[in-house]
Amino acid sequence: MKKIIAYIKPFKVESVLERLPADGVIDVCISEVRGYGRQKGHLELYKDHEYELTFLPKAKMEIYFEDEAQPKVEEALMSARTGRIGDGKVLIIDLEQSEEF
Repeated sequence: MKKIIAYIKPFKVESVLERLPADGVIDVCISEVRGYGRQKGHLELYKDHEYELTFLPKAKMEIYFEDEAQPKVEEALMSARTGRIGDGKVLIIDLEQSEEF
């Protein structure tokens, strides 16, 4: 069993979920998070005042799946790429033991 932690742009979550394989994916957990990286934030204008958004909104996806589903899960996540800075990160972790409670 494996786990992927992916940080992607929030508007790409639905397209990734649609592309996940029906077989092999055990569980998906999605959280709204904020991050700072090479994108470095940007300036916003609100009520005639400028302010800087340092931490930008991201979606954190934790996907648990069987080993044989890995290529299709990776393909689904790669579909979220826009080719611009701030696309996010993907971390793949081998799980030695998993228990439900």
